[in-house]
Amino acid sequence: MSITAWIALSLFLIIYIVISTEKINKTIVALMGGAVFITLEIIGQEEAFHVIDWNVIFLLISMMVIINITKTTGLFQYVAIKTAKSVQGNPLKILILLTIITAVFSAFLDNVTTMLILSPVTILIAVELGISPAPFIICMAIGSNIGGTATLIGDPPNIMIGSAANLQFINFLAHLGPVIIIILAVFVGLMFLLFRKQMTVSNERKARIMDFDESKSLTDKPLLIRCVAVLGLVIIGFLLHGLLGLEASTVALFGAALLLLISGKHEPEEFFRDIEWGTIFFFIGLFIMVGGLVEQGWIKKCSQFLLSLTKGDLRYTSVLLVWVSGIFSAIVDNIPYVATMIPMVQDIAASVGPDAAMPLWWSLALGACLGGNATLVGASANVVSAGISTKNGYPITFMDFTKYGLAITLISLALSTGYVLLRYF
Repeated sequence: MSITAWIALSLFLIIYIVISTEKINKTIVALMGGAVFITLEIIGQEEAFHVIDWNVIFLLISMMVIINITKTTGLFQYVAIKTAKSVQGNPLKILILLTIITAVFSAFLDNVTTMLILSPVTILIAVELGISPAPFIICMAIGSNIGGTATLIGDPPNIMIGSAANLQFINFLAHLGPVIIIILAVFVGLMFLLFRKQMTVSNERKARIMDFDESKSLTDKPLLIRCVAVLGLVIIGFLLHGLLGLEASTVALFGAALLLLISGKHEPEEFFRDIEWGTIFFFIGLFIMVGGLVEQGWIKKCSQFLLSLTKGDLRYTSVLLVWVSGIFSAIVDNIPYVATMIPMVQDIAASVGPDAAMPLWWSLALGACLGGNATLVGASANVVSAGISTKNGYPITFMDFTKYGLAITLISLALSTGYVLLRYF
């Protein structure tokens, strides 16, 4: 390997560690890393812009616009309150139903945004019941990561994998949906066992929940109807985008543009302000750095090493990928991890054939998305949820999250391993 290649690897590892510690804003670190890679000619300027996956970028931006418009209608708050009232304020049933609803929302929206929207109203419900919101927030964050694993758009790693492997929305549902339903069912059973004795409140407390008026949450009913209609069209577009010959990003972009057009008197800037631009530029910096590693030959070396460990047996490689991805994603943010692994799986696919390598993509998605549940820092949804809870006076520590998250992660990875082996080998 050349001196430039060793410099590229050293810089990437240092940047990766800095991103993981979160001592400096990860967007700043990723952008600076990308700029340094170009400046040192680890990757050429033109090549740097070619390696950015614009399908991922535009899919994220477009879905953020759609969600930002929809959340102004109060739809998500309405659903949360209606759910709590539907079970007469029973806290255990509220916990289970809100977790399931969060998982379903996260399959079709991005899980971080889902938690941003649902966490405040969940805290309000828990406070009215006179119990700590922490179990609700923790379980919903875990549920969001489980649900987000099932679809192309549910979790950023899946968006990246889908674009890199040319996988469609329906592919994710068909291949990951069955095992995610099983994992979610197991998690519901686990919640019942863990919290059934804690979740007892007086009838007076339950009555407070029944006094909530969910209709007051709906602030703009005409816009709500338009948002639901466009969301429905977008989801149908996702299911059919392969048949239509369109990328998922094109479907989302059309939906976002249409919703902006029919949203009424609102100015587009109002919704653009709430786009998570930090996340978008984090991806851009990351794509450039990983492109630099590919350019310098490191990814090919790593894929050859991985195949040598398993002696080229794709069954063992898939199992290894599930667990290695799960462990790494528990320790560091799963987005940079997946960005690093994608070229490696692509390189393996080039040597064994795209069809033979398909289980590797599903193993990577399962390990990376589900592994993020193990610790507080494993997934962006966890960090965001804990931050909201802490701001409201109910801190969630690293250990508070891990004592629940680690158990379901180990169970999830074991179930995923069995699923991959039974379905693909």
